[in-house]
Amino acid sequence: MGMRMGTAAPRTDVLIVGAGPTGLALGIDLARRGVDALVVERGEGLAPGSRGKGLQPRTLEIFEDLGVLDEFLAVGGAYPVGMIWQDGTQRGEHRMFDPAEDGEEGSRFTAPWMVPQWRTQEILFARLTELGGAVAFGREVVALEQDGTGVTAHFATGPAVRARYAVAADGGRSDVRRALGIGMTGETVDPDPILVADVRITGLSRDHWHVFPPRSEGSGFVAICPLAGTEDFQLVAQFPDGTDLDLSLEGIRKVVAERTHLAPEDVTEVRWSSDFRPRAALADRFRAGRVFLAGDAAHVHSPAGGQGLNTSVQDAYNLGWKLGAVLGSGAPESLLDAYEEERRPIAAHVLGLSTAIHHDEARRGKATRQLGLGYRASSLTVETRAAATGVRAGDRAPDGTVGAVRLFDAFRGPHWTLLGPDAPELGHGVRTVRGPAPEPYGTGLFLIRPDGYVGWAGNSATGLEEYLARYGTTL
Repeated sequence: MGMRMGTAAPRTDVLIVGAGPTGLALGIDLARRGVDALVVERGEGLAPGSRGKGLQPRTLEIFEDLGVLDEFLAVGGAYPVGMIWQDGTQRGEHRMFDPAEDGEEGSRFTAPWMVPQWRTQEILFARLTELGGAVAFGREVVALEQDGTGVTAHFATGPAVRARYAVAADGGRSDVRRALGIGMTGETVDPDPILVADVRITGLSRDHWHVFPPRSEGSGFVAICPLAGTEDFQLVAQFPDGTDLDLSLEGIRKVVAERTHLAPEDVTEVRWSSDFRPRAALADRFRAGRVFLAGDAAHVHSPAGGQGLNTSVQDAYNLGWKLGAVLGSGAPESLLDAYEEERRPIAAHVLGLSTAIHHDEARRGKATRQLGLGYRASSLTVETRAAATGVRAGDRAPDGTVGAVRLFDAFRGPHWTLLGPDAPELGHGVRTVRGPAPEPYGTGLFLIRPDGYVGWAGNSATGLEEYLARYGTTL
């Protein structure tokens, strides 16, 4: 994997700009499909900080498919119950998330799983390396040129790179998006700046997410959450609009002393700190020619509800199989048009949800787990049953068992899966699971896309051959 060298610019099939969770997840998905890809990152290493710490159930399912679930389960933990404090006294508990029942929505995961983002990136980077993928650090893109056959990326230092396609996964301030002239439409969700820091603190238990409401009008809250699998806490503090935030140890100690019952010296270390203003913005397009936008480069969320990183990883998961099909299986290039078609409405929907949660207008529950999102309106979705019940084409394919086969074990990998009684053996690129689908599916034959959504559903195999032929999968 990586680049093919020659006398001209080094070449690769896909250039991924940005080594955050989006870029790394896409790199993994392409690597396992045998697609030549290179991730470039302007920083000298992976970004620090806990940032997006909540992995939703749908993202955990994706990580299982990408071969990293065990690593995430080993280092993370469940979210603790919130503890409301007032004047140094515990005033009561607050559940941050509405719980789900075991097996709800056909998933083994019922709640978010906490892993600091720096560790998420480390796990994904290790998996990418294991698969033969590569990240080139210290490579800042300064210009992009496109023509009918590819993209040439120029860097502040080092040689240009030639790729058949490029993906901008370089964050909310994406230089690639700006170079393409793609605008962002959105709003400031809250004008009040927010400080976020990874700190070491004594005097607080790690059994609760500690919440300190504002002590007076115009002050601001503080929330201090123990970061699972570490000795750190993530501290989040809100300030009035116009405040100049002090991100230093002394500044953070001052905030903690003013707003909690803790003493300044109880904050023993600041390991990382940053500031932001919550905003919601959506790129006007997710594609310009041979360049795609993914993750924060395409949509910027309020952190409320833990939706941003998860939506970003799912962008990568959606785009990965399509690039793999076009580059490796002979699928028509038009298949890539469905990336924006499918992902931009999802991003718009989730942005609205994040904003509603920020304003306490929606709950963290079934919607935030992201298991119910799907692509029923997509041009890739074909539902041929006149009176379908249960799962329909376009929906996420639930987990379950058929005989001794666990469905997610059968789905795992870059192939398609055909599920149903008397399901025919279709040959290369399609795995068959023969038997009645689990109860949530209803009756019929279900063709599961490589990203775990039902692409085609019918009462018989009529039309399957034509459908699969559209994506370069021969029977």
